[in-house]
Amino acid sequence: MQTNKDWWRNTVIYQIYPRSFQDSNGDGIGDLPGITRRLPHIAELGAEAIWISPFFTSPMADFGYDVSDYCDVDPMFGTLDDFRTLVGRAHELGLKVLIDLVLSHTSDQHPWFAESRASRDNARADWYVWADAKAEGSPPNNWLSIFGGSAWQWDARRGQYYLHNFLTSQPDLNFHQPAVQDAVLDVARFWLQLGVDGFRLDTVNFYTHDAQLRDNPPQPAGSYAGGVPRSNPYAFQRHLHDKTQPENLPFIRRLRALCDEFGAITVGEIGDDQQYQTLRDYTAGSELLHMAYVFTLLTERCDPPYLHEVLAEYLREAGDATVCWALSNHDNSRVVSRWAALGGSEAARARVFAALLLALPGPVCLYQGEELGWPEAEVGYEQLQDPYAKVLWPEYKGRDGCRTPMAWDDGTDGGFGSAAPWLPLAPAHRAQAVARQQAEADSTLSYWRRLLAWRGTQPALRHGELQLQPADAQLLCFDRVLPEARVRCVFNLSATAANLVLPAGARVLAASHPDAGRVEDGQPLPAMSAVFVSLPQEYAA
Repeated sequence: MQTNKDWWRNTVIYQIYPRSFQDSNGDGIGDLPGITRRLPHIAELGAEAIWISPFFTSPMADFGYDVSDYCDVDPMFGTLDDFRTLVGRAHELGLKVLIDLVLSHTSDQHPWFAESRASRDNARADWYVWADAKAEGSPPNNWLSIFGGSAWQWDARRGQYYLHNFLTSQPDLNFHQPAVQDAVLDVARFWLQLGVDGFRLDTVNFYTHDAQLRDNPPQPAGSYAGGVPRSNPYAFQRHLHDKTQPENLPFIRRLRALCDEFGAITVGEIGDDQQYQTLRDYTAGSELLHMAYVFTLLTERCDPPYLHEVLAEYLREAGDATVCWALSNHDNSRVVSRWAALGGSEAARARVFAALLLALPGPVCLYQGEELGWPEAEVGYEQLQDPYAKVLWPEYKGRDGCRTPMAWDDGTDGGFGSAAPWLPLAPAHRAQAVARQQAEADSTLSYWRRLLAWRGTQPALRHGELQLQPADAQLLCFDRVLPEARVRCVFNLSATAANLVLPAGARVLAASHPDAGRVEDGQPLPAMSAVFVSLPQEYAA
């Protein structure tokens, strides 16, 4: 069984996007006191930790992922005292608190960058990635920004280009400089001393770059880089030199050592073509990341053979790496809509996807609103806030549709706290508000609560080995196995019933559909449903 320090190994993390969670002062933006008010919802749901997206001081060009002061709360979200209160209340409720550290880049409004760009010989001149133009004035190499265009921006003050993997207002820190590493470790220590239980590390494999600034090669014909839409030219390159460099790992070891001093954990975000290989490299042993998540289940493709191959690849390549699984987050459209091609009603899909997520080995993340079965919200071009969407519209509609405000009740403002929030409240979400679903025994929220509570009683689901069953056009099927138990997890990811052959003596433990229990008697598994089956002792490992 787990020891206390290993609480993270199969934990359930609830992601909070603070701008959209709860507004406590009526300004249209969610804040830290609002989060504190709603923490009981998360505890009652059965999650064990929260991850809060950035709330640091920021000009908000990328809504907090452009930090101008790492050690303070942006006034729109509250104060440091509000954060202390939040941590205290979370701990009272038995919830761990993870915060989102954005270390690969800062805002161009950060004092470090203001000093760095002022001259080539000041104390922080090399804290960012600066390079001379080519002889004809073009950027140093062919690296591209995820948000569109070159990853290099000309700065007339220094007469050089600086690197930005994201917006031009998000210059990359130079982790080849020990002073930069020391400075960001001081940032981590600041928050650890305030009581956080760990960090979600944004773009953790982007920290270092190839010091020789070599060009990236193109993708092979017909291939595209993962994690971005194909309409983005970033997908056309193999990102061999602008990220995932070996010099990154020594810094990760330093960060892990610091976290170990406080008993805190790390969750890395890895975006890379070789996702499982990189994840394995970044979580190997006990000196690197505790766990990381990849984008293999945050895709548009969702057919059972594809999902089977995702898990087969995980088993082949991840080794002992700890994957933190997720189906939705603040950067990807909500899974109920993203995987709508599978068929079935939104409610049925929401339940099957919940069952799938909680059947996977290791820790999982669920994103605010996912427990309510929410679809992606429609946000018109005139209401867009996301700078990424404004570059690639209409081929890519951006991230606003998954970031709209929480609906706590079905009132005019959805209980969010303001009638004119920063993004429009989706009418469909208000109709599926928390208060409505709490009152319904058969709601998606009630199902999530029951499923989370039941998962906690199933050692095979929390600790068992994953063993894939053969691929199938309709069914995704795998076992979770301990020496004394084998639980078969079956998901009919299609719009028609599917035949399911079970061995004699199999017993249904839980199901997402009332008729799914009849598979014990040889009846088909209903369309868009999940079932967990205990196999007889002779099938145990």
